[in-house]
Amino acid sequence: MRRYRIGILAVAATVIVGGGGLIVMGLTSGNDSGGGLLPSSLSLGDPSPSASPSPTGPTKEELAKIERDKRVKQLDAALKKLDATSPEFSVAVLDKTTGEKYAYRGTEQYDTASIVKAQILACMLLKSQDADRDPTSGEMALAKPMIRLSDNNATTSLFQHLGGKTAVTKCNKRLGLTKTDVNSSWGLTRTTANDQVKLLSEFVDKNGPLDTDSRKTAETLMSTVDSTQDWGVPSIAKTGEETTVKNGWDTRSADGGLWAINTIGRVTDDDTDVSVAVLSHDNQTMDAGVTLVQKVAALTRQYLKY
Repeated sequence: MRRYRIGILAVAATVIVGGGGLIVMGLTSGNDSGGGLLPSSLSLGDPSPSASPSPTGPTKEELAKIERDKRVKQLDAALKKLDATSPEFSVAVLDKTTGEKYAYRGTEQYDTASIVKAQILACMLLKSQDADRDPTSGEMALAKPMIRLSDNNATTSLFQHLGGKTAVTKCNKRLGLTKTDVNSSWGLTRTTANDQVKLLSEFVDKNGPLDTDSRKTAETLMSTVDSTQDWGVPSIAKTGEETTVKNGWDTRSADGGLWAINTIGRVTDDDTDVSVAVLSHDNQTMDAGVTLVQKVAALTRQYLKY
């Protein structure tokens, strides 16, 4: 019997030395009965070592940021190339869906020309809210041609009705327009592309100063401009998308008869909600300025992929 036990131990030793299986039936530490596993002192370690950790890579969000940064650099380059051969311009874009912002010369001031009429509209709506009433029929009789037809006489009347420069300047603070300087001659108000997309965002912000009815009024007027006013931002809309717009154009002897051409507006559908503002000056003709601001707007869409 002793020789039998020695034989089994010899087999076990052979298995261990040879690197074979780790389980040997019938081995015990002190008797001849029963089966069991090798004693812990004979164990060769974990038979199933842990796998090496999988390599980690950028998260979905990090990849999206990398792609966004790449597109921004490409857009910067495209606008700089255009800038080298065109009158000066600025542009700002705010994507309400993603919260992403883009600006090229976004903090430089330009004459508003008639885009200030959207600002005056917002101030009229706030004035009626403060009085806890709807806009009066007289106010709407001025606001409609001011926005839809860009009527200057209606604008002057409404501007004065609101309280002129002082009142509109005070209103601007409520709208968050920090770089817009109101002029008593309203068309000479100075603003930035960044301020203009901020204004556009306030027209749709449920948590902003404009209430539901005011936002609806602004949307209705700015989405139903006369066909002669329907250029600028609407030119970049795709089939099925809706747009709002207010354009501005002006020529002054102080600028040597050159044109300031501006466009602000929104492009929306189920998946898109983007505000765009393009400001420019020193255009040789109105048509040339319109072509420029539309090209700038189109470049933002091409590279930012909204």
